[in-house]
Amino acid sequence: MFNKKNRYPGYTSNNNIQLLRSGKPYFDTLLHIIQTARYSIHLQVYIFTDDDTGKTVAQALMDAAKRGVAVYFMPDGYASQDLSNKFIQTLTDAGVHFRFFEPLLKSEHFYFGRRMHHKVTVVDGFYSLVAGINIGNRYNDMPNQPAWMDWGLYAEGEVSLQLYKTCLQLWSKANQLVKKPMHEIVTKSFNDTCQVRVRRNDWVKRYNQISRSYIDMIRTASSHVTIMSSYFIPGWFIRQRLAKAAKRGVQIKLILTGISDVKIAKSAECYIYRWFHKNNIEIYEYNAGVLHSKLATQDGRFVTIGSYNVNNISAYASVELNLDIADTAFAKATEKQLDTIIKNDCIQITPEVYNKRYGFIKRSLQYLSYLTVRVLINISTFYFKQG
Repeated sequence: MFNKKNRYPGYTSNNNIQLLRSGKPYFDTLLHIIQTARYSIHLQVYIFTDDDTGKTVAQALMDAAKRGVAVYFMPDGYASQDLSNKFIQTLTDAGVHFRFFEPLLKSEHFYFGRRMHHKVTVVDGFYSLVAGINIGNRYNDMPNQPAWMDWGLYAEGEVSLQLYKTCLQLWSKANQLVKKPMHEIVTKSFNDTCQVRVRRNDWVKRYNQISRSYIDMIRTASSHVTIMSSYFIPGWFIRQRLAKAAKRGVQIKLILTGISDVKIAKSAECYIYRWFHKNNIEIYEYNAGVLHSKLATQDGRFVTIGSYNVNNISAYASVELNLDIADTAFAKATEKQLDTIIKNDCIQITPEVYNKRYGFIKRSLQYLSYLTVRVLINISTFYFKQG
């Protein structure tokens, strides 16, 4: 375990962490830290939906504001644009500080520029959640409707202070002096700690850290890499790194969704399957529901988790946030969970399965989907609301 001292650049060492699955485990934890907040809450999320789950979280935020907690709530201005003025007014009347994350350019007819795709909650500068999980019923366990498959990381300690400062920075408008809310920061020492660091992608700020984490993870792997990802359409550079790793004997497993909420993206993803097969990369499709995960592990010693999809939208267009964890015990436990999911909930897509499933016409449509998605990514920040 990497828990004795800060052995890697950018890592904090005094942290306690827990992997959370989407649905009840995640939202119970989210509500708990909001309800126990003493000083401040920052909640920044891509999609916030005014449904049962959204209303429950909103009520917890309003209750916190009424008891004197400084609450700062920022959803993305594109993905959460359906929030009504009445809903927002109810929040602000209760004392919640609210504003949308806005793009570079926007009108009634177009939306251009970066989108805030990350999902992060920080309470009192000490408790935090980083995830690929938005706020809405589809990400929660509802009656007769299990949550979309995703992960979040709960953290206590130094990394939460880094996240607190990140949220403060994003809340404050660019090039405008504002009074940044500061307060007493909760501190605590842990007997069993682990190395965790914040990683960001934001083309405006010239951050490309998460992409670098993925590249370094693949480049330095000696045994195995498992990537669980929705909307998995890696660019040329990461594909070449995957191919080189597989060629030197690294076992690479991709856990992808078999049921997608963005059909054209899934079709484009399937077009690359034959390339994966050619390069000895294993493909597993998750079929127990919609897979919305953004998580990867390496060699039983490293995990990265957060909002980053392995495609050029996350790499070059959106504001993304991940946490990297360098901890052997955590990484091995995470890999064990992924192996169980592969065994119980996935179908391996071998070349034989692929050829049987997709004939010439379907493969041609996949190619057209791939070209279409590539063009859309190149000319905009992608009009599909991938979460």
